[in-house]
Amino acid sequence: MGLRQKRRAACAQFGQTFLTSGAIAPYGGHQQRPVARRQTQPETMLKTASRNAGKIDAVRRIKDWTRERFSLDDDIPVMVAEVACGLPGCPPIETIVTFWTAPETRHAFKAFKPATDVAVEDLPPSWMKNAIISDSGDLSCC
Repeated sequence: MGLRQKRRAACAQFGQTFLTSGAIAPYGGHQQRPVARRQTQPETMLKTASRNAGKIDAVRRIKDWTRERFSLDDDIPVMVAEVACGLPGCPPIETIVTFWTAPETRHAFKAFKPATDVAVEDLPPSWMKNAIISDSGDLSCC
């Protein structure tokens, strides 16, 4: 049994995946070393999803409210993101909602609270649709 087969057997014994780096050193060290990869258990992934279920539901609600408030079709992309702000005077977490009505026309507004705390009253009125057009990537102000 060669060295490679011994390494594969050792990895299999401990439940690790045998990978090689694939790179060959130019100075003659042509041995490939195994890389141990941590295997994620399915229950770990489910815990993460259930922990974020409230936030996922809040984002869906905000998207639905935005589509309804501004009369957006289902094919118009709407993005909701929570952003942490470290600047003095900023709320610790704010929710930014962005949607596009044309390839170069981006609308954006902020709610100065986490997504789970955003209510339909926090969205701007529908008549402000043209006023929330964002010409630059800077959303540092309201």
